[in-house]
Amino acid sequence: MRRTKTSLPLLLALLAASAQADVRLSEVFSDHMVLQRDRPLNVWGHATPGQTLSVELGGRSGTARVGTDGRWRVQLAPLPAGGPHRLVVKGDKTAVLNDILIGDVWLLGGQSNMEWPLAQTDTGPQEVASPQNAQLRHLRVPHRASVKVEAEIAPARWVVAEPGRVAEFSAVGYHFAKQLQAVQGVPIGLINTAWGGSMLETWMSREAALGDPDLAPAVHGLPAENATFGAALAQRMLPRITAWQPGLPLEGVDAAGWSAASDIDAKWPTLKAPGMWEGQGLSGVDGVVWLRKRVELNAAQAAGAAQLHLAKVDDCDEVWLNGQKVGGQCGWEQSRRYAVPAGLLRAGSNWIAVRVTDNGGGGGIHGEADELRLDTAAGSVPLAGGWRARVEKVALVAGPVANDAPTLGHNGLIAPLQGLSVRGVLWYQGEENSGRAAAYADGFKRLIQDWRGHFADARLPFYFVQLASWFPLADNRPDGNGWAELRASQAAALALPHTGMATAIDVGDAVDIHPRNKRTVGQRLAGLALHDLGLRKAPATGPLFTGHQARGGEFELRFDNTVGGLRTARSGEPLRGFYLAGADRRWQPAQGRIDGDRIVLTSPAVPAPVAARYAWVNNASEANVVGGDGLPLPPLRTDDGPLESAGRRYGR
Repeated sequence: MRRTKTSLPLLLALLAASAQADVRLSEVFSDHMVLQRDRPLNVWGHATPGQTLSVELGGRSGTARVGTDGRWRVQLAPLPAGGPHRLVVKGDKTAVLNDILIGDVWLLGGQSNMEWPLAQTDTGPQEVASPQNAQLRHLRVPHRASVKVEAEIAPARWVVAEPGRVAEFSAVGYHFAKQLQAVQGVPIGLINTAWGGSMLETWMSREAALGDPDLAPAVHGLPAENATFGAALAQRMLPRITAWQPGLPLEGVDAAGWSAASDIDAKWPTLKAPGMWEGQGLSGVDGVVWLRKRVELNAAQAAGAAQLHLAKVDDCDEVWLNGQKVGGQCGWEQSRRYAVPAGLLRAGSNWIAVRVTDNGGGGGIHGEADELRLDTAAGSVPLAGGWRARVEKVALVAGPVANDAPTLGHNGLIAPLQGLSVRGVLWYQGEENSGRAAAYADGFKRLIQDWRGHFADARLPFYFVQLASWFPLADNRPDGNGWAELRASQAAALALPHTGMATAIDVGDAVDIHPRNKRTVGQRLAGLALHDLGLRKAPATGPLFTGHQARGGEFELRFDNTVGGLRTARSGEPLRGFYLAGADRRWQPAQGRIDGDRIVLTSPAVPAPVAARYAWVNNASEANVVGGDGLPLPPLRTDDGPLESAGRRYGR
């Protein structure tokens, strides 16, 4: 039997035509998704150019003509809450999505505290094991930074809140949704775009960033394609490393002996630990860096077994002590504790070598200084301070990550969502911007307005979390703290309509930037939404500061929205968290008493007060004033003195 031959070009053309004949929906659409109720329903995707498609969902139908670029879009009439429905798109072929619900869709944005999964919270195991609600859905938009506006999110699928899957949900979003569902009884979809460690500026659109003179140069300097970004980054990074470790080559080195128990690092530069290396001359460096430290021990300290504490390492470590490997693990927020067997330590000089691999974002040994130590039989030996360091190799990225420049996160995660209707935005971010806190006030308001324009809703609700408490209490200073100033910049956004702020100073953690109590945060955000929707009578804001007055040796603060009166979080305890200053602007702790909706402050050290501050420190967990509903009084200051972060802006 004779076979008919087909040329390779013709075969490729047939395969291409077959692929084009597929009718596809955009990546944001999948089985189990939730679409916004009572709003026009935009649906879009790809198909063979020139054909006409029919689209049907829940009794609503429309047609779309596929453009020459293979793209199509149709708008269907609004639907009330309900479902499940089938979404059917017919053309050369048919695409069908099942189990589509109509309800309220909330966009989740920010950093790792919004990203934080339910399973890793203080109530996570109980929540995950409890009966779930199939009316709650979650879409985790994969991380993707881009120098250009992307038409699609990276492939992802909507997930139903059911055993085995709900553990992955944003914990803040989950608790928010549960609270709203208990009142509203409608399906809720959560679109989670949060990216741990991301800065505010990466979430702005190109148009918004170009409107900021601090950001515009960085945006103009971006290459046209992601593929060329890595090469451009390397051209800037390699000279930086060469200057940081002069005389120490980066290429062709053999690091096999860098774990040795001898002085091989005399010419190495120094890194302070704990501390990320990005802030110590190695900005933007991902890859492998060695840190070495010589430790002098006496005979009693060297006797017997010991335990080596290395605080936390971002991201992975391999650890040697006197040339013998004693441990290693991955997990940027996991505490490192390694057993040192008896006989390994010796009287005199001992060498610790740590090979750190950073896969992105911050790199190095981080955490608390007292967690960086060697526990010996004769007591602890502190290890915080200078460590010799050297770059072994650099991970040259194929493309950008979120913080490489403004707009990159927006281009990759937010821009592809344009066309979806959302009920509102939940935002938990600011930690990354605390170093330039004063500039955050204008930038945050610009971002809110930018996103409202992007989603074509000038009244889009935008509810955000004021930063929780962090850092050791001993480090608090009422005259200058990045997190206190950042909280004030966040609060400035309340000047915009349909915004709300959930104060979280009472649910922080002095030693962990990720407090595990996400239920309280989610529920406070839900309270803001329910009030804005007219379903909760009292504003869910805590007491509102309205004015002040100096009266001789006393200083009076006035409040509104106290919902039954001011009180302390625990009945009978004295007021804490207040400071007074006189004309010299020296802040002193103050005592206070509650008088109805007023607080009267005094301080023996300030006989003639002119200004007051409350919770104006990094770790404000000791501040204890609440309203009658138990919501905390947000941080405040009555003065307009210069901020410590004033003048610190992006790129400066």
